[in-house]
This record gives sequence, C-alpha cells and structure tokens, in this order.
Amino acid sequence: MPKIDENNILTILGKQVIPGESATINFNIAKLYTATSVEVPIIIERAKKPGPVILITSGIHGDEINGVEIVRQLIAKKINKPKRGTIICVPVVNIFGFLDMKRTFPDGRDLNRVFPGNPRGSLASRFAYQFVKKILPVADICLDFHTGGASRFNVAQVRIEPSDETSLKYGSIFNAPFTLHSKMIPKSYRATCARMGKPVILFEGGKSKVSDKEIARLGVFGTMRILDHLKMLGANFEVPEVLKESVTVDAITWLRAQYSGLLHTKVSCGERLSVGQHIATITDPYGKFRHVVKAKNEGYVINVNEASLVYQGDAIFNISIDRTPNDDQAGA
Repeated sequence: MPKIDENNILTILGKQVIPGESATINFNIAKLYTATSVEVPIIIERAKKPGPVILITSGIHGDEINGVEIVRQLIAKKINKPKRGTIICVPVVNIFGFLDMKRTFPDGRDLNRVFPGNPRGSLASRFAYQFVKKILPVADICLDFHTGGASRFNVAQVRIEPSDETSLKYGSIFNAPFTLHSKMIPKSYRATCARMGKPVILFEGGKSKVSDKEIARLGVFGTMRILDHLKMLGANFEVPEVLKESVTVDAITWLRAQYSGLLHTKVSCGERLSVGQHIATITDPYGKFRHVVKAKNEGYVINVNEASLVYQGDAIFNISIDRTPNDDQAGA
C-alpha cells in the first residue's frame, strides 16, 4: 500500500521517494508472449515542502494520443515539478494498447470498464486491481485525460458528476471550454476514484490516433490552473488567462444517420446550432442520392463523427440539450 509517512517520505511500489526528489518507477504487471516485461513508467516529482498529491493519468485507452501528449508536455516543460506536495504522472496507463494503437487490453477488454479490478480476473482486471491497490491510494486529487473514440471528435470538455461539489469546484477552476454534467459509469476509473473519496477531473478532447495541438494546449492550461489553485505551480510559470467561462451542459442527445452513405459534415465541434440548420449531407457514391441532415434542437455540438462513410443508425452528432438525458441519449 503506498503511503506518505510522518517524515514526508513517499513509499510507492516498494520504493521510497524523499521530499525534493525526482523518481521514475516502473510498474511491472505483465509480459508479452516473448516473455519481455511490459513496464508502465510512473514519473514522480516531489517538492521539499509538504502538500497535496496529484495523480495525473492518460492512455487508459491505448489509442488516445491527445491525453498522452498533454501529460508529456507537463513533464517536458517541467510543469510537473511542484512548488509544494507531489505530482505523479502516468503518461501511458494502457501500454499494451498504446503499442498496438488499440483502445483495449490484449484480452479485448476495455480497461475503463473493469475497475477496481480483480486479482484473479482477466489481464485488464488484474492490472486495474494492482493500479488501485498500489498507486491510487496515495493520491489526493486525480486528473485523467481522454479522447473521443473511433472517428468521433470530442469538443474540449471536463466531465463532472453534478452531485460531487468538490469535483465541480475543480472543474470550474480547470475551465475547459465545456463542462458536462455526467453520471459515473460503473466500473470506470472515475467511479473508482469517487468511491475512494478522491476528487477526479476527467478531460476529453479530440479523437483517437490523432494528436491535436489545440486540445493539448487546453489540457495543459487547465492543469496549470488546478496546480496554481493548490499553490503547487512553479514560480516561473504564469497562470493561463481565462478568456471565456466554461459552458455548462446538463444533458446531451445523439443525432443518428437516417441513411447509409458518404458523410459530409458542415459544422464543427463547439458550434452553436439553431433548429433546422443544415449540419451535414449524406450522399451515395454514384451522384444519385443526397440527404440533408438538419439540427432538431438548439444546442452546442459536443461531438462530431469525422468518418467519411456511415451506416444508417450511426451516431453522427452529439448535441447539448436542456433536459435530463435518458439511457438512449447517454451514449452512442
């Protein structure tokens, strides 16, 4: 069990990290078919002055590069060197998926649906169990970075459980362009953090397998605001200015393709729509069919399907609404 003792010495994964020290500790949980160990680097920076422990993670889904780039920048720019307390960065949690550019673990399971894990379960479940037991307990606050799945581009957003006042406060400080009030998904990392009493900010932005500079910038800036609030941001860094307050979204709805064909989108993520606005066109490959997709309600575009081809029933837009979503609207 990780801990910080009365002398402010951090013990994690069997290693001691004293105040003012930097350390990289490899979390070794499994091996490839070749018997080669797969190690997940845990990058730790400690100030001499005591303070909170921030756990920053990305790459729970192996193909979500934007989150990895955000944490990489925090490390490369030395933003992760705190003025007080401890910052623990795990840039690539699902190293298996990252190696293959796949969302899942080699066992086909979504790591973000097996927390808190099982020591006798599947590979993903065993990994989650060890992470929850050996790393997560020492954290006071968790920042977790994600990206839209498949060809779907997510607007930069934080997702917050609306009944969690502490996380709501931190979400406001992070100040992503959008703040989505989102219920916890069972067996997710976020739900496990919440159950352990740890405030968690989940940031989403961009799409899988693509590194987006603007998404990375927003993720880095939000993290710096959190660190500044906690008096952990280094003195040589300026706090990013808040140019516009985050738009709060209480509910969302998915707009699905009525026909199969080539998808030509006309609007971008974050754009405000009006009822009846022409937002996409679906055509056949032969120039004989053309269907205009129109917005059914006012709202912001939260997610756009950037696939060139769609089937009937595919989710093509995620749009904010002003009412509580039902189960069909909660996910695509």
